[in-house]
Amino acid sequence: MNIEVANESGTEVDSTEIVALARYVLDSLHIHPLSELSVVLVTTQTMSDLHLRWMDEPGPTDVLSFPMDEMLPGREGSQEAPGLLGDVVLCPDVAATQAQAAGHSTAEELLLLTVHGILHLLGFDHAEPAERDQMFDLQRRLLLTFLAQR
Repeated sequence: MNIEVANESGTEVDSTEIVALARYVLDSLHIHPLSELSVVLVTTQTMSDLHLRWMDEPGPTDVLSFPMDEMLPGREGSQEAPGLLGDVVLCPDVAATQAQAAGHSTAEELLLLTVHGILHLLGFDHAEPAERDQMFDLQRRLLLTFLAQR
């Protein structure tokens, strides 16, 4: 699995842990080991620009996902083709604000957002209540099992 983290935010983050989490999530969802993922951490201004350009919404957001190949989770024992998952873009400043409100660390919020972004790349969404329940249950399970192993 080729997972690259580019920190353009100016905020110190543990990119090693983000890579480990991304690898865990992709392995758990049976994504081909030769697939590629990019995680980019950006400033509030950059995120605001991306949010407006791609979602037509003003102001920064916490995470955006830009899928490349249309990849879906695989099944154990299946041999899915490798591909380019796409980019997960995170904003540490927005994550810090959300983390404070939620009562946990910015690092933990960034991990949560990483899982969330990867799930979006794999076709998960939360527009409808049933989709939201499925996505957020999987997100929670993946994050908790990863954290339990560290």
